[in-house]
Amino acid sequence: MSTIDLPMPALGTALVPTLAEGETQTAKDFSSDQEVRWCPGCGDYAVLKAVQSFLPDLGLRRENIVFVSGIGCSSRFPYYLDTYGMHSIHGRAPSIATGIATAREDLSVWVVTGDGDALSIGGNHLIHALRRNVNMTILLFNNRIYGLTKGQYSPTSEVGKVTKSTPVGSLDHPFNPVSLALGAEASFVARTIDSDRKHLTAVLAAAAAHRGTSLVEIYQNCPIFNDGAFDAIKDRDNAHALIPLTHGEPITFGVRDEATGLGDKALVRGAGGGVEVADTASVAAEAIIVHDAQDPDPSTAFAISRLTDAGYLNRSPIGIFRQVERPTYDDQARAQVATASEAAAAQGTPEERLTALINAGDTWTID
Repeated sequence: MSTIDLPMPALGTALVPTLAEGETQTAKDFSSDQEVRWCPGCGDYAVLKAVQSFLPDLGLRRENIVFVSGIGCSSRFPYYLDTYGMHSIHGRAPSIATGIATAREDLSVWVVTGDGDALSIGGNHLIHALRRNVNMTILLFNNRIYGLTKGQYSPTSEVGKVTKSTPVGSLDHPFNPVSLALGAEASFVARTIDSDRKHLTAVLAAAAAHRGTSLVEIYQNCPIFNDGAFDAIKDRDNAHALIPLTHGEPITFGVRDEATGLGDKALVRGAGGGVEVADTASVAAEAIIVHDAQDPDPSTAFAISRLTDAGYLNRSPIGIFRQVERPTYDDQARAQVATASEAAAAQGTPEERLTALINAGDTWTID
């Protein structure tokens, strides 16, 4: 499934020291000596292997990579990587990562979180990291359940979900993480699946290359407490379940025509300005939406994200929804500090500046 045909902006890791010429790394170099302890069949294993295999391609030193996690099954991730890492506070990983990214421009900063960790107690921290555009890559594992605390419904569980905490069905309308990120005007938003190694790796590569906050939602199966949550879109016999997004190409899906390469279904503009599904054969070629991940206006990407079925995920767009360039919070913060430092240096020595500060403005003598 092709999704990455974008000319890449300056690498998100452009300021991070790289390996010396001739040095190489392998997935084994990024595997720690800790026993991996997830339930058998958990989708986290596939994501971990993909990340360990992908990190050597960045060409960065392990000591210049840091993974920050919150609380949850996914948050064990830092233990299993031979990089720097922090198993931090429930929902606060984006905030801690913001501090790291701002203070240390020489680090490649990653956040690993889950749907409960990121979208419940951590929802406020996530949206502010996205709007600030801090230089970090956020991997949001979405299994639509609380796994570590044994199967309560989560902010992405469907309405009517029967769990230990909702014995007669959840009343909450679920979040769509991609829609949420686009609403916060995140500069990079993508979705992938734990079981599609090729697609997952391609999306990770694009996310790491992006300077700014990259959010990647990963559909991840929990075999113990929510097994089969994504069966509809993983069913190879359901040709219309996935809508692949490729920058610069018409958005079609389903059964492919060998002559045209187009699927038998297409996305077109609806009468109200939104996005609708139509039979490809019944619409003019120019009516089919051409995916533009680099559009400064996120409206179309948001409309596409709304095609995801909030109930049983019978249909889901997948790939890069948005990839645009805008100034990052940490780059601008460092520039402000540098400017202030230069201005201060021009006003004399530290001792002279301190004396001037003490004697500035109103002063009082206290008996």
